[in-house]
Amino acid sequence: MIVPADAIETGKAIETAVETEGPFYIRLGRPKVRSSFPKIIILGWEKPSYAAGKDVTIIAIGIMVKAALDAAAELQKQGIDCSVINLSTLKPADEAAIVQAAANTGAIVTAEEHLEHGGLASVVSQVIVKNHPVPMEFVAMKGYAMSGKPHELLERYGLTSRGIQEAVIKVLERN
Repeated sequence: MIVPADAIETGKAIETAVETEGPFYIRLGRPKVRSSFPKIIILGWEKPSYAAGKDVTIIAIGIMVKAALDAAAELQKQGIDCSVINLSTLKPADEAAIVQAAANTGAIVTAEEHLEHGGLASVVSQVIVKNHPVPMEFVAMKGYAMSGKPHELLERYGLTSRGIQEAVIKVLERN
C-alpha cells in the first residue's frame, strides 16, 4: 500500500507497481501538491533526509508531507527541532526507520489524510509499542468526513500545518 506525496512519487509508485509481482494499492489525494520532495521510502527506494531534528519526529504520508515540512519550518522558529519522515509505503512499512525515529527523538506525531484507525497512525503505533514506546499524537480524521472541497475539508478536520504544530506541542508537553 503506497500513498504518494506528490506527482514524482506517484510516477515512481506506478513504475514500481508495474515491475513488482503481487497486489498493489496506490492511494492518491485529491488536492494538487507542489513537488518538492527529493527522496522517498517505497520498497527500498532512497530514504528521506528532510530534517534530522532532535525534539520530535513527524511521520507523514501523502499530501500531509508538505504540511509536515511546513510545520517543521514554523516550529524551528520557536526552537523546536523536528525530524520529518515521508513514509510513503504503509505495507510493507519501514519499521527500522520508525523505531530509529522513536529512539532519536523520543516523541512521534503522525500526519495523514485518512482515518486515525487503520492507517498510518495504526501502523506506526503498532511498531512503536512493540519496539520502543514513546509519547505519540495523531493528526488524522477522528471520525467520518463530510463531502466538500479538499482544502476546506483539510482545514475543517485540522489536517494542516497548524494542526501538526499543535500536535507537536501537545506531545512535547507529555514527553
